[in-house]
Amino acid sequence: MKFRPLHDRVVIRRAESDTKSKGGIIIPDNAKEKPQEGEVIAVGPGARDESGALIALDVKAGDLILFGKWSGTEVKIDGEDLLIMKEADIMGIIEKTMAAKKAA
Repeated sequence: MKFRPLHDRVVIRRAESDTKSKGGIIIPDNAKEKPQEGEVIAVGPGARDESGALIALDVKAGDLILFGKWSGTEVKIDGEDLLIMKEADIMGIIEKTMAAKKAA
């Protein structure tokens, strides 16, 4: 990707949503709820405080994160649907447990 976010912005790829319900019913695209988690693709250098010092971001590329339902701006970069949002819109980083790592 040839896109570098500025300041405290992050580029996110949404996680894939399920195409079937738990009961086995296939959910059409227009009825699916967009997932509120995703993978960080790129991060900006950070924000500046009042004295001009750079405040580094807590997230990095590759982190799996949870964000608000209406957070970010949807964009298309290199034909891929991505989200750009400020770090403040990210609620937290999802840590993978050892059991999840073995299953993957």
